[in-house]
Amino acid sequence: MEIRFQQSPKETRLMDTSGLRENFLIESLMQPEQVTLVYSHYDRMIIGGIHPVSQPLELPNHPELRAGFFLERREAGIINVGGKGIIIADGQTYELNKLDCLYIGKGVQSVTFQSSDSSSPAIFYLLSAPAHMAYPTRLMKKEEVVPVQMGASTTSNQRTIYKYIFEEGIRSCQLVMGLTVLTEGSVWNTMPAHTHTRRMEAYFYFDLDPSQRVLHLMGEPTETRHLLIANHEAVISPPWSIHSGCGTASYSFIWGMAGENYTYTDMDPAPIASLK
Repeated sequence: MEIRFQQSPKETRLMDTSGLRENFLIESLMQPEQVTLVYSHYDRMIIGGIHPVSQPLELPNHPELRAGFFLERREAGIINVGGKGIIIADGQTYELNKLDCLYIGKGVQSVTFQSSDSSSPAIFYLLSAPAHMAYPTRLMKKEEVVPVQMGASTTSNQRTIYKYIFEEGIRSCQLVMGLTVLTEGSVWNTMPAHTHTRRMEAYFYFDLDPSQRVLHLMGEPTETRHLLIANHEAVISPPWSIHSGCGTASYSFIWGMAGENYTYTDMDPAPIASLK
């Protein structure tokens, strides 16, 4: 498990391209037959990719957690972005189609991932945050979610938001998680931009053609920086940073947050005219 420490706004202003990518971009997240984990000291979020093909993969424990098992003091949200898959949590089996979400509460000791068909393997994206309360493990199918329409075609940001783990959906201790699908012809996400200094956020981009990229904007609203991001790559967004992107082709992304405030709408707007 890779460990990444926090970077202040002052430090980030001085970073070149390689420095930004080293600290905030997570490449090679989805590797066949592997569990890849990155521990961020922003709200101690763990970002993970689990890509079983022909054999089951167990969620490993790591000595850095100083725990008896991975979820001893943590909770996790998992969204499948590949073929049909199966997650077994303490003996209970859950089947996930593409864009289904499974929340696993604090205290679950054994979690195993596998694909239903190795020719179309599952691709699981995981976020895990510390938890001081145990909430029930719950599967939410994409069809159960009430989609929220945002943006407009005139501003190239018409999109559909699916909220899974939040105060009116799957209950959790502090994890908030969902995904956004852009309408054909729209390329901008989360614009106008915002920050939320009470919680960090992570973005995971998927369904992007391998030859295309998303230009992800980050940094303070008046000190913006950018990262060019490929399919199945994730970006860590500090609480003081905006998080917005524009793609060279159609794409979708998973967003997830943890921190002091659980309220989805808690954000500080950064009007377009104020960005620099």
